[in-house]
Amino acid sequence: MSRIAAMFARLRAERQLAIIAYLTAGYPRLDVTPSLVEAAARSGADAIELGIPFSDPLADGRTIQAASQVALQAGMTVARALQTATSARTRTDVPLLFMTYLNPILAFGLERFCRAASDAGVDGLIVPDLPPGESADLRRAADACQIDLVFFVAPTSTEAGIDEACQAATGFIYCIAVTGVTGARAELDPGLLPLIETVRRHTSLPLVVGFGISRPEHVAALQGKADGVIVASALLDAIARSPDDPASRVREFLTGLRPPA
Repeated sequence: MSRIAAMFARLRAERQLAIIAYLTAGYPRLDVTPSLVEAAARSGADAIELGIPFSDPLADGRTIQAASQVALQAGMTVARALQTATSARTRTDVPLLFMTYLNPILAFGLERFCRAASDAGVDGLIVPDLPPGESADLRRAADACQIDLVFFVAPTSTEAGIDEACQAATGFIYCIAVTGVTGARAELDPGLLPLIETVRRHTSLPLVVGFGISRPEHVAALQGKADGVIVASALLDAIARSPDDPASRVREFLTGLRPPA
């Protein structure tokens, strides 16, 4: 059983939502990400999504774009992100996923990237600009390295599009909570719960909600409905408020995110 599957099985038995923390590799400094991964895992994150910065991040809102620019300007590359993941893996056993766009993977080489990610201890891959129908080559490379490939569904997805994503995905399905780009929001979209119900009819994979998750109330509202949440922009915003002590901000934010039992 993969780390991702084992995590969801354990949390399902405990009737808990998975909390997946997003960190931009190389933000706020090149050398700090492994320690932030460790801090997140020790503060309630059940898995970590590591963003590999890209110069044209179509799905990312202002916060993640800003963090990516800081990391890129400091010299973060795909090769350095792989080194970062290797170092992070020595500090925690929680699942690690890469989030990046297709161009950096293609430039590195599909098979080469998946082999290197697997060697680094990465368990999953999220590629926002890769349609399921065009994913066969990357799916083969990922499957060969036992890396899960996650696909998106959104409130605007058609039934056919949802089915296609569910057929292509392994690990879990990423349910976009809102239409638009990433960013912390006050309220959950009213179309989210109907989306979750629709996706359930197409797959037995866990359903994880992302885009806009930022408050304990969001987590509480999804308890018993989704299988996990991804918190990204709100966590990066917390880091940005104290970039000289990012580990403390990670611990503080994640410790307060899960509502009391």
